Amino acid sequence: MTGRSARLRRLAGVVLTFVACQAAPAQAAGRMPEAVTRAGGVVTWAASADRMGFGRAGQGYRLVVHTSVGGTDLRVHLSNVFGDHPLTLDSVYAGLRGRGAALRPGSNRPLSFAGRRTITIPAGAAVWSDPLSGRIPADTDLAVSLHTLRAEGPATGHLLALQTSYTGRGDHTAEDSAADWTGTTDSWWYLDAVTVRPPRAATGAVAALGDSITDGLESTIDLDHRWPDYLARRLSTSGAALQGVADEGISGNKVLSDSEGPSALHRLDRDVLAQPGVHTVLLFEGVNDIKARTGVTARDLIAGYRQIARRAHAAGKCVVAGTLSPFKGWQEWDPAAEAVRREVNRFLRTSGEFDAVADFDRVLRIPHDGERLLPALDSGDHLHPNDRGMRAIADAVDLGRLDCAR
Repeated sequence: MTGRSARLRRLAGVVLTFVACQAAPAQAAGRMPEAVTRAGGVVTWAASADRMGFGRAGQGYRLVVHTSVGGTDLRVHLSNVFGDHPLTLDSVYAGLRGRGAALRPGSNRPLSFAGRRTITIPAGAAVWSDPLSGRIPADTDLAVSLHTLRAEGPATGHLLALQTSYTGRGDHTAEDSAADWTGTTDSWWYLDAVTVRPPRAATGAVAALGDSITDGLESTIDLDHRWPDYLARRLSTSGAALQGVADEGISGNKVLSDSEGPSALHRLDRDVLAQPGVHTVLLFEGVNDIKARTGVTARDLIAGYRQIARRAHAAGKCVVAGTLSPFKGWQEWDPAAEAVRREVNRFLRTSGEFDAVADFDRVLRIPHDGERLLPALDSGDHLHPNDRGMRAIADAVDLGRLDCAR
């Protein structure tokens, strides 16, 4: 195991243990809470929220995220959905990242919330900022800087960012300089979505609903080599109506049961269907249900997929299903799990219950040994693709079939 992989897995282990020991609030696992203001525009970046470590008052975060679609009227979505105390932020800024924690001069500007600079987000709630005038480019690093006036108890955020962000004590959110941002974090804190208003009114977005492969585990940190990143770059040069991409992957996540984060069934509304401008759901999840050895059958998993498709279709979304990739060589593989995976993939390919199918299994497996990842695409753990594998996943998506007539 490389030093980088060991660090990421230690980080994952800390928070996954924390999550397993504490039940998520009921509303955090299901529908969005009532105390949420709606945003217009199209999601340009997102990361599924989960319960994190404890928040600290007087803490600054300079969070680096990468846009997919560009546009005006930027809004950010700040979440305290998994908190059990109110969260007060007295300064929130957004600007274009230069290098490291430094910002491009003149790009950093304050955000407001219903006209106010200070916002208190109740436990279990989330809020959209007011729109920020000016244009945000596509395919660029955005830095959202926060300062906590009041924070205690569990924080809400995304553990495995695979992106270095920055921390500092005191309020330095308005500063372009990196001088006071001396700490680093591998997670995104409180921020879980950004929207813009694209130049074309018909522009929409794709939301990738998945587990650690979608989360990008084992891709190169700080290079945006998750497969949804590669998909966003393909879409940006395609002229397609769908330009935004929301990466709604959580490492260790399952379709059917809550464990590492709420299940796909429980977080579908908040993480996917409620994201502004989402037109298509790209579902690529299920291997954790299979390899957990909890007796999940193909019939169980298929029932979960059908429920996701039915709910997404009822919301007017297209649904593209990705076949499950092989994982022989991973410690939890066994012939029974492989049989379930193959039966599930037969259903996905032949059922006709989805608007399209992306055959990720076909492009990732060894042709003469369909139980294993191609060595050239394998990160080395036999479950997670490397950067080349991530790109192969994105390349397997038929862009022309992402947009259906719904």
